[in-house]
Amino acid sequence: MVYRVGLDISGGDYAPLEPLKGAYLATKELDVHLVLIGNKGEIEKEAAKEGIDLSKFSIVEAKEKIDMSDFPVSSVRRKRDSSIVKGILLLKEGKIDAFVSCGNTGAVVCAATLEVGLIEGIERAGIAVLVPTLKGICLIIDVGANIDPKPLHLFQYGIMASVYYSLVLGRNNPSVGLLSIGEEATKGPDLIKNTHRLFAQAPLNFVGNLEPRDIFLGKCDCIVCDGYVGNAVLKVSEGFAEAMEKFLLDNTRKDFLGKLGFLFVKQSLKGFKKITDYAEYGGAPLLGIDGVVIIGHGRSHAYAVKNAIKVAIQELNRDLNKEIKRRVDEVCQDSRIRQILTS
Repeated sequence: MVYRVGLDISGGDYAPLEPLKGAYLATKELDVHLVLIGNKGEIEKEAAKEGIDLSKFSIVEAKEKIDMSDFPVSSVRRKRDSSIVKGILLLKEGKIDAFVSCGNTGAVVCAATLEVGLIEGIERAGIAVLVPTLKGICLIIDVGANIDPKPLHLFQYGIMASVYYSLVLGRNNPSVGLLSIGEEATKGPDLIKNTHRLFAQAPLNFVGNLEPRDIFLGKCDCIVCDGYVGNAVLKVSEGFAEAMEKFLLDNTRKDFLGKLGFLFVKQSLKGFKKITDYAEYGGAPLLGIDGVVIIGHGRSHAYAVKNAIKVAIQELNRDLNKEIKRRVDEVCQDSRIRQILTS
């Protein structure tokens, strides 16, 4: 089946050029029909410069743009002709199967929640991002959609992450952990302690609380946290990876011995860069929305945009939302969970 994926051409630090180039890369590699959403004049201008044949795409005009500095709720209400709002409305109307944007994250979350709505039974949407660890890939949720969650929100994030990891990444019964300041169930604020109570009674592979240092050791497949903490973790990890790469390059080129050593570690450095580069993982699925929405990094270049489109197709191929609804209903109807929620 050829899916129709809407792409926000106006979103991101390098729009419209990089999203357009990413769309071109996607058509060469993926079986997909892309609907480009943005300023038609700008799209045609950039396509002419790059020699991109626009006949392969559909174009939906969106004359407005939601900037990164715009307030999400007010911009979604005011800028109805923006690429984000138009893309989300196309998804709502069934004219596209998925929507991908590297634009204002808050606006994408807001528009998707207000217009498309949540999967029945889900309380809040969460952004799930893949990060590399010493033992493979870890899924962290939430990294920015919900900075003031309730225990039930975090609990449902864990269920959704478990389903995503199982269906998309292919590992049955993935482990789920709760990010805290200590491994003990008594550690952390009330939010964490009350969420721990839910997880401890759930039919999930819950491994308890995890400390931030455990993330990159690969101690858990799915890590649950609030959006504020998750966003900070994500940006610290990105900054550390970039700083470490620069440190290693600078210090292996200072003298003859360093340059000699660099010849032996060059391939390892390339490998390090590859596994720590957000572009390799494309975009982050906005789980909980009753439709497929992928949020790309604001700094995404063409390769990252192409991979974000790939993530959307992976999610569509596995009918993820149907399984999320089934699993959330099943877990939340467990008598032990219901007792905690009603106490």
